[in-house]
Amino acid sequence: MAQSLAQVYIHLVFHTKYNSVTICEEDLPALFAYVDGIIVNKKSMVIQIGGVPNHIHILCTLPRTVSMADFMEDIKKCSSKWIKTLNPYYSQFAWQGGYGIFSVSASAVEKVKRYVMNQKEHHRKKTFREEYEAFLQAYNIEYNPEFVFRD
Repeated sequence: MAQSLAQVYIHLVFHTKYNSVTICEEDLPALFAYVDGIIVNKKSMVIQIGGVPNHIHILCTLPRTVSMADFMEDIKKCSSKWIKTLNPYYSQFAWQGGYGIFSVSASAVEKVKRYVMNQKEHHRKKTFREEYEAFLQAYNIEYNPEFVFRD
């Protein structure tokens, strides 16, 4: 082939560090916009970003030339540095060390987009832990609960 082509949809989930501050509700839209910029600069396409004060979800494409680990590192590192400039309240802000990346089939993109968009409503019924464990189980990912929710 003369050209390398790819279209890989991914659903990213990551949480604030448990001993860190959470994101103020009024700052979430600005954070989502900033994260959108990071992702676009990586030559990825953002489909939806959503979340609540203690974690965010991103539905996007995975850039063809960037590893998942590097992609996540850049998003978390850059957004953490940026949010600290908003307000002294965020001086101790940090993302948790881990994250989840889940593949999304092209046929499920709209369903996942709605899910990401409706995080506030979704978390009226389910905790982050319950949500994340459900993802791990749905994707048959083995994990140790003692470690997955630790900083």
